[in-house]
Amino acid sequence: MTNTRRAFLSSSTALAAAAATSAAPPLPTVQFGGKHEISRLLIGTNPLMGYSHHNKILDQCMREWMTPDRRIETVLAAERAGITTWQLHYHKDTIDILKGIRERGSKMKVFLLSDFELHKDFSMIPEVAKLGFIGMAHHGNRTDEAFRTKSMDRVLEFVKRVRETGIMAGVSTHNPKVVEWIDEMGWPVDYYMTCLYGASRTPEETRALCNGERGLGEAFLEKDPERMLAVVRKTRKPCLAFKLLGAGRAGYDKPQVAQAFKFAYANMKPGDAAIVGMWPKFKDEIAENCAIVRELHAS
Repeated sequence: MTNTRRAFLSSSTALAAAAATSAAPPLPTVQFGGKHEISRLLIGTNPLMGYSHHNKILDQCMREWMTPDRRIETVLAAERAGITTWQLHYHKDTIDILKGIRERGSKMKVFLLSDFELHKDFSMIPEVAKLGFIGMAHHGNRTDEAFRTKSMDRVLEFVKRVRETGIMAGVSTHNPKVVEWIDEMGWPVDYYMTCLYGASRTPEETRALCNGERGLGEAFLEKDPERMLAVVRKTRKPCLAFKLLGAGRAGYDKPQVAQAFKFAYANMKPGDAAIVGMWPKFKDEIAENCAIVRELHAS
């Protein structure tokens, strides 16, 4: 066997194992917003599309491994493992994944995050809504930019247009102050997507928190989860918390991952859920994450 062949087989082991696993019982669920039963763990999309939130080298590695077929298989493996819900952003390639899993009989429920063409052209919202999403949320980075520049009217326009379609309208953000401000304004928001790390901070905002100094790249600060989860508990709106693991920074082995999950679930509301991106190249992250969630909810 050549080294190339051996490397290929090794890199595919985790996903192949997931594919071979028979369907597991559904994960613990919540009635999200009192309307929709969803698993308390959702699979996210960033790793499927090669958004590592680390550097361009890891982005490229993710994209090379995540072929179109593997993207579909990863979502289907999550469904077999008991995850009933997937959060994706709007892009031709992600819509292709959605069509692909449905062609294979998937019953996965879906939340959409506005992005790319949809973010630029809100007139697309009614047609996109026909694809069967539980809810559509305004993109977090765009929300935070609007909040920073005091141009939140466009975010409100998005919310209103989504609500006109009859599905849930959400706002995603990395900034706890955004949630507090929208609640104070009394906007007709149905749910929030709340990042546990302030990855959208500007260099100036990071320096203000770090005595005039900042690290290189996105800022993932130790106390960020505490700050966001305090607001998650305070708001009456249901929340989908994401980046529990700080895009991989908060732990790779199971005990560290379990601790991050435990902290998040213990500090969110009972009706909230969590979104976690999964990249099963080196280990079966899907099975591990589902096992952790079951263990936490059984205790």
